[in-house]
Amino acid sequence: MKIMKLLAIAVFCTAGAAQGAPQHYLYTSSGELEALNHVLNRPDIAGVQIVYSWKQLEKTKGVYDFSAIEKDLATATRLKKKLFIQVQDRFFEPQARNIPLYLQQEPQYRGGLVAQTDNPGEGKAAAQGWVAMQWNGTVRLRFHSLLAALASRFDGRVAGVNLPETAIDVNMEDPKSGFTCDGYFNATLENMLFARGAFKKSHVVQYVNFWPCEWDNDKRYMSRLFEAAKKNKVGLGGPDVVPYKQAQMKNAYPFFHRYKNKLELVAMAVQEPTLTYTNPKTQKKFTREEFTEFARNYLGADIIFWSASSPWLQR
Repeated sequence: MKIMKLLAIAVFCTAGAAQGAPQHYLYTSSGELEALNHVLNRPDIAGVQIVYSWKQLEKTKGVYDFSAIEKDLATATRLKKKLFIQVQDRFFEPQARNIPLYLQQEPQYRGGLVAQTDNPGEGKAAAQGWVAMQWNGTVRLRFHSLLAALASRFDGRVAGVNLPETAIDVNMEDPKSGFTCDGYFNATLENMLFARGAFKKSHVVQYVNFWPCEWDNDKRYMSRLFEAAKKNKVGLGGPDVVPYKQAQMKNAYPFFHRYKNKLELVAMAVQEPTLTYTNPKTQKKFTREEFTEFARNYLGADIIFWSASSPWLQR
């Protein structure tokens, strides 16, 4: 009886330790994996998250090209690693209008894109980029078609699919865009639930950090999204792990903390802008250990996607 009790305690402790230690993944863009094989092959790297633009995956209306994903999946499989695919509909450079051309030209899509401003990191000047007009129902239906095609080909073959972050900064007064706060929130929720319905086996992870019309959950967008994710077994995550960053503490971070161990999956990222932040206590850049401790203990992360430029991956 005593032996059984000790075994039970050992199993419990082992499970707790495994749950408390996030898996480490590489984060990179499409076309860069071959040059990073030596990093992906590290024993402490469980897999890779790769960003693919909408334009790259849909060449013309309803004509899909998933050859880049197939190539990356073959590489990951050969190295016995997992693959998360991020379907990108927003871009952070002025020239990067990376949605299919028909969305920009056919009148029902109203241009398909709207300009947005992005803050690329600590001490960096804001840059102009673009975001797909998901609040336009015709644009959103085309995005659903892309997600359905991806699920048909890759569900169960890839570890998961990531949907882009909620944060955008657009001109809300521009009547041509048709943007509304509720319209954007409802579109994001609809995309998330559509992806969950399409992918039966692979994880679905919605990135959430800020809402363009909300602060401190004053419209209940954040609380509603987290509750919907919990109810529908959708994973959540975010593009940046900056320990106790003040703006984040008024938005997504407290909800990750509140929903620890209640979500299907929590997958956070340390991307290039994240690496620029300074720890106010040490006056030095945040270390791998500081990122990991906050992601694990406060945010409840199961996975951390690390930029290939992370210093510890260079060693």
